[in-house]
Amino acid sequence: MHLPRPIRTITASTVLVLGSTLAGCAADQSSGAPQAAADTAGFPLTLTNCGREITLEAPPERAVSLNQGSTEILLSLGLADRMAGTAVWTDPVLDSLAEDNERIPRLADNWPSYERVLEAEPDFVTASFISTLGEGGVTTPEDLEKLGVGSYLSPAECVKDNEGDDDGTRLDPLEIETIYQEITELARIFGVPERGEELVSDLSARLEAAERKAPAREVSAMYWFANSESPYLAGCCGGPGIIGRALGIENVFDDTTDEWPQINWETVAERNPDVIVLGDLTRKSQTAETARAKIDYLKSNPVTAQMDAVRNDRFVTLSGAELNPSIRTVYAVENVADQLADLGL
Repeated sequence: MHLPRPIRTITASTVLVLGSTLAGCAADQSSGAPQAAADTAGFPLTLTNCGREITLEAPPERAVSLNQGSTEILLSLGLADRMAGTAVWTDPVLDSLAEDNERIPRLADNWPSYERVLEAEPDFVTASFISTLGEGGVTTPEDLEKLGVGSYLSPAECVKDNEGDDDGTRLDPLEIETIYQEITELARIFGVPERGEELVSDLSARLEAAERKAPAREVSAMYWFANSESPYLAGCCGGPGIIGRALGIENVFDDTTDEWPQINWETVAERNPDVIVLGDLTRKSQTAETARAKIDYLKSNPVTAQMDAVRNDRFVTLSGAELNPSIRTVYAVENVADQLADLGL
């Protein structure tokens, strides 16, 4: 799930000034010695991303990643030295990536302004959500293209209906292969295809191992991302759908194709899942962000206090990043499997 859309404000004069700066930066780089970090074999590279054709003459050297999922893929591919900034975080970065992440400027915890992104002088911008890299977001691929800056949007966003102001609708279940596609395509874009193959191979093996820990009995669950007044709960077919299919868990709201529908608590109590999967977020955007706040709310609300999962403390906690489609989806399958075992399921 993404955050509410920001308001974009930028003047034409700012675009012209920053565009000139970027052009000058590119010219300086092109006249210098080639950088060893970029493998130019296989370039120029052309691929299709969300219906747009992208052509790169060489791998990016100053990327800005918007959204944590996109950032963690680039860091996992060993590309910290080619990242000029990150933004839009829900949780701390993976421990294994923390040292590299410290070297990269954080443009904002939530949405940076368009000006702030351009001040980083990027030659490429990546994002996980169309609400970030799209109309009404931080910027659009079209605006960046006018300045000679390439961009890439997670293909997980491109296989759902993003009409309206919510999180979109999926008519077809998201598959783990789409997440792997994002990894391999970004690896190709940055000239490190072998690293992408290695990362996908590692994640695939881990997912297969986690699937073998699936509960022996039938288990139903709901996935609560945030908001106590009108909770955002997972529909059938996003990241939590991958978790459920991997472990044979029934989502009690698998009858909705909305990515994160807002559902009233009376309906939640009627569905009465065996387990409640809670997003344990560290951001401060909505109510009931942390798992502790969610549990406190469920126990204090008379509508939910009598649910089986609440009375028996059958809670599973995941980071917000693990509930969004990303490399964290594999971590989520592992964590859910282990926590269900701890609950005796």
